[in-house]
Amino acid sequence: MPTDPLTLGQQLVAVLEGGRRTSTYKLAVMVALLDLAVESVPDDPSAEVPIDLDDLTDRVMAQYWTQLRPLSEKDHVTLRQSRDGRGVVFDALVTLREHCSTPSLREMPIESAKLAAPEAYSVAHTKVKKNLVRYPLHLLQQVGTGSHECFLYDDAWMGKASTRAIADHGNRLVLFAGVCHTLARLAPLVKPAFQLAWVDDVRHMNRDILDDGPDIADHLFGTERVSLTRPAGILAEHFGNDCFYCNAHLRTSRHVDHVLPWSRVGIDGLANLVLACPSCNTSKSDVLPAPAYVIRALDRGQDVIDALAGEIRWPSQYGRVEAASHGLYSTQPDTTPIWLGAKHIQPLKRVDFGRWDVEL
Repeated sequence: MPTDPLTLGQQLVAVLEGGRRTSTYKLAVMVALLDLAVESVPDDPSAEVPIDLDDLTDRVMAQYWTQLRPLSEKDHVTLRQSRDGRGVVFDALVTLREHCSTPSLREMPIESAKLAAPEAYSVAHTKVKKNLVRYPLHLLQQVGTGSHECFLYDDAWMGKASTRAIADHGNRLVLFAGVCHTLARLAPLVKPAFQLAWVDDVRHMNRDILDDGPDIADHLFGTERVSLTRPAGILAEHFGNDCFYCNAHLRTSRHVDHVLPWSRVGIDGLANLVLACPSCNTSKSDVLPAPAYVIRALDRGQDVIDALAGEIRWPSQYGRVEAASHGLYSTQPDTTPIWLGAKHIQPLKRVDFGRWDVEL
């Protein structure tokens, strides 16, 4: 049977309220696990699901990559994310950044940095993965002191930075039966809660420089943390300078929209990006679009999207969009608002999945 959502939700809330945190790493790992759960939803809701530790490490590194950028370009202040001001993950990413010649982290997603400096990325990745297994993954399910019950995955073998232990366990952790499906269902509610806790922790760790402002939530998690100028140009050049949703010609004002909302799955790859008019982009906001829009975005073709992404040294992430689409729509209740067009939102209807099963 699938894991009870209420019970698992209460356990996750306990992690937020009672877990010991000296850095934001636990929160980053949980957010990454939630995204991976959405993209890994099994056909059998009660199945165990393996999570590749390399994939998990990539997601954690990606979250911190743009957070390395200064809060203010004027004073070059970088926010601390641990109480002692240090951290293996940040240190590894700083070293990686030094191997990438870019004027701004907003101009280069970490997937592009991986292409630009593959050896440096590999070194950073190994350090981060071993650190995740030693600390946040080992401590994530622990609330208070003493022994604890594992409710997400078995962490008995974790707690040390052992390459052999990681290999002996297949370079993966395994979500218990039913946990992946339930995490995917809870993700729209739980992910924002973990991000809010992350913002609160960072504010407390940087009281000396933040005082009563500014709003750091947008700095840490806002969609503007990555510049989408290059994707906008290649999309217009290849598919035309029209709104993907209403076909209006875009003149002086055009937006780049995440078809699957960035707040839901955080996919900046070209497969998830389209040009939109201000009206459609504002109206759609963070609401899930009708499945037909996602299908049409994918119908542009993986070969085409991959090639265009390669031209601008940008991630494609076509497979992630496919996987996330399946996870998002298959776990939504019938009452979920679905965006059909400007000022047109209605509850999800299962009839929307008629073509979905064939295409995806």
